Amino acid sequence: MSEKSQALRLINDLLADFRDPDFVWQVVALLACIGLTALIAAWWRRRRTEGEGRLSDASSRLAFPLIGMVLTGIAIATLGSLIHVNLLKLAMPLLGSMALVRGVIFVLRQAFPRATWLTTWERIIAAIVWSWLALYITDLAPYVIDAMESVQFHVGKQRIDLWTILRAIATVFLTVVFALWIAGVIEARLMGVHSLDANLRIVGVRVAKAGLTVIAIVTSLGLVGIDMTALSVFTGALGVGLGFGLQKIASNYVSGFIILLDRSIRIGNVVQVGADAGEVTQITTRYTVLKNPSGSEFIVPNETLISSTVQNQTYSNAQLRLTTSIGVAYDTDIDLTSRLMTEAAAAQERVLAEPPPKVFLTRFADSSINLELGFWIDDPEKGKGNVISDINFALWRAFKANGIVIPSPQREVLILNEAPAPTASA
Repeated sequence: MSEKSQALRLINDLLADFRDPDFVWQVVALLACIGLTALIAAWWRRRRTEGEGRLSDASSRLAFPLIGMVLTGIAIATLGSLIHVNLLKLAMPLLGSMALVRGVIFVLRQAFPRATWLTTWERIIAAIVWSWLALYITDLAPYVIDAMESVQFHVGKQRIDLWTILRAIATVFLTVVFALWIAGVIEARLMGVHSLDANLRIVGVRVAKAGLTVIAIVTSLGLVGIDMTALSVFTGALGVGLGFGLQKIASNYVSGFIILLDRSIRIGNVVQVGADAGEVTQITTRYTVLKNPSGSEFIVPNETLISSTVQNQTYSNAQLRLTTSIGVAYDTDIDLTSRLMTEAAAAQERVLAEPPPKVFLTRFADSSINLELGFWIDDPEKGKGNVISDINFALWRAFKANGIVIPSPQREVLILNEAPAPTASA
């Protein structure tokens, strides 16, 4: 019969301690450690409440299990020479498991802040960790491992068993989660560097996430002992599938990086693509979001922005010229009308003083003299129709106050060969 594991001996020693009168001191010591841990953890959370950032949140979540492990370790070292401390030794892996579960869930929440499935995954991860801990403590883990190692598969020339696959999944999961946490820290730092262009910050974040994820997967598979050449057939098939079936997705992905790197379109620009126009509010891997002043949002594939003509109204600067046209009667004082039009535009807060508003006489029409008022704004993301409407209202009020007439179209009708009106007979 094989020698019992250290965990099983710990369980047997703990069962033997129940008959020892000194066992009550182990319970008292453990309760004291837990109580003191709860007080210190609560104080630490209150102190870190005003703190901001991921590290502050992580320290708050991990405070209880980590502080508990430290205090339990101190109790074991202090009381180990006086009484049995098997209960305290059993509490150490339990607190460590709690720290592992909370740490993994914290990193996942930082990597996927909007994910609603994490609540379910938190229970699953906790169940897996506690179940494995139970197998370890009861000395059943070696038997489970031997059973899984007996189930083997052939991938190319390499033989892989079920235990290796499960270890690979767990290792890849933990390394990728750790990589995403590092990428989240890098994202927080880059987004805080306001001196760096916004597009370059987004590119840096995405390159960091993609690079760290690939490194984590390759490293974790190497740690497990899986030869990457065994996956050559799979990766080749995946490459063919990407080449034929995912051309559009790959094209949009590459186009997104091109847009971010050449900075032809930036967040905050006002652009028009075909009939869709609006402010660029988001540039993702696959698409770009345009928000119209009316509140409508257009999702434009990145490939469209690369392959078609894009009108970027704020490419070199944010200034944009707008116009409104109006016709006045021929007997109108044009100088007075021009002055009223420029004053109506200049009175608007959004209209720039330089270059100043200017009136142009565009046409001598049949019924009116057509005038065009041109003016400049530097905040087109707030809308164009609203400022034009405000100026038109001001022009209407100014024209009414000064007796300026906006004529309606007039036509003279000449009737030829009109038949004489019939006369009444006597």
